[in-house]
Amino acid sequence: MKRVILMLMLVLLILPSVLAIDLTINQQTSDEVMIVDVNEPAIVDLKVTNNEYADKFLFYTFFGTGLLPSERIPISNQQTKDIQLNFYPRADSKMRGFTSFYYFIQNTGGEEIDKKITLNIIDLEDAFEIGAGNVDPESNAVEVYLYNKVNFDFKNLTVKFDSAFFNFEENVSILGAFQKKVFAVTLNKDDFNELIAGYYNMNAIVTYKEKSADIENKVKFVEKDILKTNSEEKGFLIITKTIEKSNQGNVVVDTTTTVKKSICSRLFTTFNAEPTSVERQGSKVYYTWKQSINPGETEIIKVRTNWLIPIIILVLIILIVYFTNKYIRSDVIIKKKVHFVRAKGGEFALNVSVSVQARKFVEKVTIIDRLPPLVRIYEKFLGEQPLRVDDTKKKIEWMFNTLQPGEKRILSYIIYSRVGVMGKFALPRTVAFYEKEGKIKESTSNKAYFVTEQIRRHQE
Repeated sequence: MKRVILMLMLVLLILPSVLAIDLTINQQTSDEVMIVDVNEPAIVDLKVTNNEYADKFLFYTFFGTGLLPSERIPISNQQTKDIQLNFYPRADSKMRGFTSFYYFIQNTGGEEIDKKITLNIIDLEDAFEIGAGNVDPESNAVEVYLYNKVNFDFKNLTVKFDSAFFNFEENVSILGAFQKKVFAVTLNKDDFNELIAGYYNMNAIVTYKEKSADIENKVKFVEKDILKTNSEEKGFLIITKTIEKSNQGNVVVDTTTTVKKSICSRLFTTFNAEPTSVERQGSKVYYTWKQSINPGETEIIKVRTNWLIPIIILVLIILIVYFTNKYIRSDVIIKKKVHFVRAKGGEFALNVSVSVQARKFVEKVTIIDRLPPLVRIYEKFLGEQPLRVDDTKKKIEWMFNTLQPGEKRILSYIIYSRVGVMGKFALPRTVAFYEKEGKIKESTSNKAYFVTEQIRRHQE
């Protein structure tokens, strides 16, 4: 009979490990994007190896509107299978930028594991960048480009450029991830022969799946001058962007620099020079510097964003929430205090007071308080009498059969020492062991301190 019981226990111990999911998951792609306003999913390629028994696995998530494939995928033992997950967004979601969430993998036994994934959630307009070369009054051509900034292949795009120098429309059959499409544009000098040198707006309307995005940038119409611009961004938590403009030509150059920040990052951003204007457009804030640069001069704009401040604030909030939650969930609250007592014989004496309050019904409560070395216990106790006192082991114990919700007990005793104490005198934490719903639990008090400076204040 004992052998049968032993065998059953071994089976019960082994069974969870047999049924547990053991998959090796390697993500083959990165920088995936989810384009909300055109309902384009983020496509994630995985290599999944089943290290256990053959089974059928279901992939699902609670983020967005779900993912495909929705059916279970069979994977044999030791088989590696390529799986492509399509994460679909919610059209009404306001979440943008890099977002982390979990997707789950469940076997037919109902057991599951979770995996964390980070996707870049954007609108269509955030996927593109436009630009153009400088327009030289002596040239009859310029290069204009459309750049795909994200890891997504766009098919059958239509782009319409508009500026003071050119207007044209192009169909792009495919614009791959991080690909730049360059258009050679022939200029008609009659279109801009009355314009002065400077910067001019360039707009592009990109249409994809019947959705349009308006992209903006600047086109520079130059004189016979040379203005060099260098932009550098470095740092991780403290990010410094340096924009340096140097006039190596022979005429005064009026230049405009625009830096875009989110409404969050702008709170932690400083500048070496105050911007000329600040404009808020939705969730973005645009800082603009207008400068006139003389020949041989260099203007430097430094934009410094310090993310250490919000991180510190976040850590403090987490700690406050953690300790508050720990306090709220405690069944027994123990608070310890210590006060100086004048002894007739001149000994160093302290009155120790321990408050024990039950927040919920508990039973079989044992309170243990340990004493520091070099002190002894005064044999008379105030308030609740202890169950036992061990002067050798420096330990006092109280016991209560039950404590009702809100019930409070005060434990008080006096310790003394014939040896003088200098500096800071620390008492160990008081510990309570109790039973709650059949489980043994533990609560501890704060540490109590006494500084000998307080004795001098009492004497004064």
